[in-house]
Amino acid sequence: MSKPSGTSDRIYVVGAGPVGAVMTLALAKRGIPVTLIESNPGPVDDQRAATVHPPTIEMLEALGIEKDGWETGLKSPLFHFWDRVTGERIAEFDLGLLKDEVRYPFCLQWEQYKLARSALAHLPTDGSAEVLFSHTLTGLEQTADGVTLTVETNGESRVLKGSHVIGTDGGRSTVRKLAGIAFEGFTWEERFLKIGTTFDFLGTSAGFCTRNYFSDPDEWLNLFKVKGPGEPGIWRGIFPVPASEPDEVALSDERIQARFQKFFPRAGRYDIAYVGLYKVHQRVAETFNRGRVLLAGDSAHVNNPIGGMGMNGGIHDAMNLADKLAAIRFDGESPEVLDRYTRQRRKAQVDFVQTQTIRNKKSLEESDPVKRRQNLDEMRRTCEDIGLHKAFLMRGALFDSLKSANAVQ
Repeated sequence: MSKPSGTSDRIYVVGAGPVGAVMTLALAKRGIPVTLIESNPGPVDDQRAATVHPPTIEMLEALGIEKDGWETGLKSPLFHFWDRVTGERIAEFDLGLLKDEVRYPFCLQWEQYKLARSALAHLPTDGSAEVLFSHTLTGLEQTADGVTLTVETNGESRVLKGSHVIGTDGGRSTVRKLAGIAFEGFTWEERFLKIGTTFDFLGTSAGFCTRNYFSDPDEWLNLFKVKGPGEPGIWRGIFPVPASEPDEVALSDERIQARFQKFFPRAGRYDIAYVGLYKVHQRVAETFNRGRVLLAGDSAHVNNPIGGMGMNGGIHDAMNLADKLAAIRFDGESPEVLDRYTRQRRKAQVDFVQTQTIRNKKSLEESDPVKRRQNLDEMRRTCEDIGLHKAFLMRGALFDSLKSANAVQ
């Protein structure tokens, strides 16, 4: 094992996904020495989150990376709700209605791996920020004065010392587990299947926009477009997979083709860009801070992806936490401000994201005919009433979540 390295004022971020990359850049922008630790040998092209909501775009602008999104992402002001059973479009929501109230009246469809790479590319090169790939966290200790991390790299152990460690290493977070922080919640019975295809649904007469939600008691569906590596882009379909359906069946080419053909029959096969099958959780850590150990993003909270709120909430965590760590370091703020970080960001998750994403899923899969018709009628009325329409947008885009959470002391 090597001798301890690092300085007592350096902060370590574990996990180089979008939240970890943003966390690292946000700390560097505030003049805090920071090291990002990632077990993979380089950035991973993870095809998961892709929707960036309007207030999150403002945060990316503060970091100076929003223009990268204009180049490699898609601006998406509209989203549709459909009754898949009848084929009827129930509602069209338009973020453009908020153009006089918010800076960015649209979502940005920007895949998380592109966002993460952009943040890493903007890190300063003077040594104040560094990235250690192929480094796996294996041990963590903390005292009143700092943290000590043990990492494995190339078969050897290294010891790193710093002031704090921030876990942005996902739902299975090693940081969270080593800190002994409980992850409370549940796992949905069914799994979610993500299928990417290069077939362009905008080129059809169906009337789809770039973000679509289909209600169906038998098989609901989310369908949205990302830019992918370039034209014609990639459409992602998210389907539920019953617990009774074996993985190998769900991932078979026959079932993948059948799912898309059932949704939108066409001559010939769908060209498939990628497929992913995963379990879906609704969990929130009991605390986002324990001494000098901190959590952000999926390490602190996970939810189903209907509504695109997970990555956004994680980026909101990162910006909030960076401000508080800077206040401790440069403004003499008490470390107790980190307790407020937990109160604020946990409230955002419990009261808004968890509640909303669970409601979204239950609404799409509602099987009771009466309740289902009530849900669809309510969605239509919300869309047609300008006041309700705007309120729906502010809640869904997480403006309400930020305002309520930030008011917590």
